[in-house]
Amino acid sequence: MIADISVSVDGFVTGPAPGPDNGLGTGGEALHTWAFSDDPDDRRVLREATARSGAVILGRKLFDMVDGPNGWDDATGYGAGEVGKPAFVVVTSSPPESVRLTDLDWTFVTTGLPDALTAARERTEAASSDSGKDLDVVLMGGGATVGSALAAGLVDSLTVHLAPVLLGAGTPLFTGGAPRTLVQRSVTSTSTATHLTYDVL
Repeated sequence: MIADISVSVDGFVTGPAPGPDNGLGTGGEALHTWAFSDDPDDRRVLREATARSGAVILGRKLFDMVDGPNGWDDATGYGAGEVGKPAFVVVTSSPPESVRLTDLDWTFVTTGLPDALTAARERTEAASSDSGKDLDVVLMGGGATVGSALAAGLVDSLTVHLAPVLLGAGTPLFTGGAPRTLVQRSVTSTSTATHLTYDVL
């Protein structure tokens, strides 16, 4: 499983006061400037990340934001304009009553992150078989879900898109947990982000 998330220099994955009408919090849009950049290296990072996605895991708070009225659309959805749409697996205590983005393939898992990973692996294996490509499970967030997965030893690789911004407050990416050794695999620097990939030991 590859955890892939944008973060500020001071360690936040949203700005202050995130919510359904302010998904990334105050100032949080700066975290994803790279994803809309025309820089060829930013475009390559986005293209390669979405192309490898067999299934994507996300937490319930993040789902509520992307599926909400101010959430994803054709221009801002996962890998918009890059690749086909992967399956999405949502970790939640209970499924939502309705889904706005009905053109996406949603699976809701109520029995925890390990079971969500199992469901995502099954979807990824099917997508790999259909496409003839070796695809991955991608954990896109939010911060608490990525942190929980790291603490539980479920993450094989961590990609952090370090945005050149200090948010001061918001949703932290790391809040403790067991120590993990990271081995740096790649670094790509652009004007909008430093893209860092680590193997998680």
